[in-house]
Amino acid sequence: MNGFSGIIGNELIKEHMYKAIQEDKPYHAYILQGETGAGKKITAVAFAAGLQCTCDGERPCEYCVSCRQIKANCHTDVIWIEKEKSGYGVEEIRNQLNQAVSMKPYTSKYKIFLITEAETMTEAAQNALLKTIEEPPEYAVIILMTNNINNLLPTVRSRCMTLEFGPLTTAAIEEYLIKQHKIPDYLAKTSAMFAQGNLGKAIRYATAENFIQKKEKILQMLRKIQQMKVFNIITDLKTIIKNKEEASDAIDLMIIWYRDVLLFKATNDVNQILLSEEYLNILEDAKRLSYSKIEEILQGFEKAKIRLHANVNLEVAMELMLLNIKE
Repeated sequence: MNGFSGIIGNELIKEHMYKAIQEDKPYHAYILQGETGAGKKITAVAFAAGLQCTCDGERPCEYCVSCRQIKANCHTDVIWIEKEKSGYGVEEIRNQLNQAVSMKPYTSKYKIFLITEAETMTEAAQNALLKTIEEPPEYAVIILMTNNINNLLPTVRSRCMTLEFGPLTTAAIEEYLIKQHKIPDYLAKTSAMFAQGNLGKAIRYATAENFIQKKEKILQMLRKIQQMKVFNIITDLKTIIKNKEEASDAIDLMIIWYRDVLLFKATNDVNQILLSEEYLNILEDAKRLSYSKIEEILQGFEKAKIRLHANVNLEVAMELMLLNIKE
């Protein structure tokens, strides 16, 4: 699988795409489902390259004119649908996809349309898309990438093949960071562990400035969170978090902490927890909190991430989350 060699994990998805490429039998519409950073985009590009590749051997070859054009993002028959700031409206789908799909490919066998963040399509936009995927021309391949398939209409989902991107192993991510990004062993291990199977997050952690220091500050806050007032916690977080992406990363770390609390409460086995160096603090929280309260806190984290994604004010989202912990 030459063109997929740089993509780790999700072997069944790669095998399906490789077979579709070699047999020239792609499905007309796909949904690539998985959280941000799971590898959907790089996999979609490799799939498009393979379908358009002009090499006689294994495809994609990465060297023919078509493969080089896709790598340079200038292939006339591989079209990225552009969205407005808040998402895709009906005009974006009509003008960039529905009209374009009626014209045959210029130089290739297929005309491939790629839509990132497909969950941001309005209902009207999805209904406009539905008309195309119900009766697509034989040369059309439409690839929707989303981190929330539930935001897509059932009628759209039913007419697409869904490929689910799962988490990668910590070991695979660690090895990738060391070999491909030349990350020091200690940082690769820490980044891989906290990424929880998400390669994109691991790369961001490993290459971010002061990641280790920020992680330690958040852990320090979690150790004494019950003794702190919400106002003081928010003040401390402001020194660590500068934007919504960093806020989401901080929430992920807090989720790991309370999942460890839940796991230790259920198993009483320190070998099961990720934050093993925080054993004593995890033990204290496990003794103090009930199962229902831990679940409530974890649900609060998920709600906070949804609020951040919905452009709720950062400070408001974090304050509501912290109030839930402190209650």
